[in-house]
Amino acid sequence: MLSQINDFLIAQMGPLGPLFAVGVLGVALMAIALPTMLKKRADPFAKLRDTAKPTTENRVRTLEKKSLRAGRGSDKLDKFAHFLEPKTEEEMSTSRLKMTRAGYRSKTAVRTFHAVQFMLGIAFLIIGVIYAIVASATGEIATTTLILAVVMPGAVGYYLPKYWIERRIQTRQGEIQNGFPDALDMLLVCVEAGQSLDQGIIRVSKELKTGYPALAEEFEIVAQEVKAGKDKTSVLRAFSERTGVPDIASFVTVMIQSQTFGTSIAEALRVYASEMRDKRVMRAEEAANKLPTKMTLGTMMFTVPPLLIILVGPSVYDMLQLFANFSP
Repeated sequence: MLSQINDFLIAQMGPLGPLFAVGVLGVALMAIALPTMLKKRADPFAKLRDTAKPTTENRVRTLEKKSLRAGRGSDKLDKFAHFLEPKTEEEMSTSRLKMTRAGYRSKTAVRTFHAVQFMLGIAFLIIGVIYAIVASATGEIATTTLILAVVMPGAVGYYLPKYWIERRIQTRQGEIQNGFPDALDMLLVCVEAGQSLDQGIIRVSKELKTGYPALAEEFEIVAQEVKAGKDKTSVLRAFSERTGVPDIASFVTVMIQSQTFGTSIAEALRVYASEMRDKRVMRAEEAANKLPTKMTLGTMMFTVPPLLIILVGPSVYDMLQLFANFSP
């Protein structure tokens, strides 16, 4: 039965007939399922379970659902929220943290990321289908090659936003890590000059905008949260979690311990700033020590072959000429 259908599709639409049929079937299934997903109604039994549980737990769940689907009514992606966003609070928090570390702080950052990921995957998949149609029209191509030509662009389009976010996180964390020793030195100067830690953070955020904008933005957020009346311990821990840099996590631990035990903040900053400067020098020395190893491959590839051609080439040419003129 399957072989007869396959032969019929090949006879009607050519070698790509089965592939076209599968693609049309997939698009049709997506078109049928999408309205159902968007218009999905709440389960009445779930509502009954929620009402049977304690009131406090119901309020917490209601707040979680509201925060999970936070958005504006004017946002064009609101009606696709259940389709473009993670389904659980844990996945949503992880995605938001990743977007924050990449520098995207808007409420719709996660939704926009998934929308771009979905659209790029579909667009690259269509490009692959067009390429497969053109290639099959010009000549016969193996079925495996056609499948790879269709699937690979779609996979590339789907994972391209993820790669962009990961690279942006690494670049931003590297910038924060490189500028953190200078920020500590400036913060130490401000504290020793008589300013409080909060005032020092505000001054450092202003001074670092030109050289290290990402770090200046993080310090500015810390200053604004402290001004808003949040607990300084929770603000510092949120600072460490947003950046994801181990040096800042250690700094936050030192500041929290200094505040808890009542020790001198200036002395703790002086010791930690000295350690950060030494650590930056060690990173520079490590990068410098890696250079000879990295240059070895380039030296072997671009220096040894031309040298061998210059030294051995004439002898090989003479030998070939001698063997060509040699007659028994």
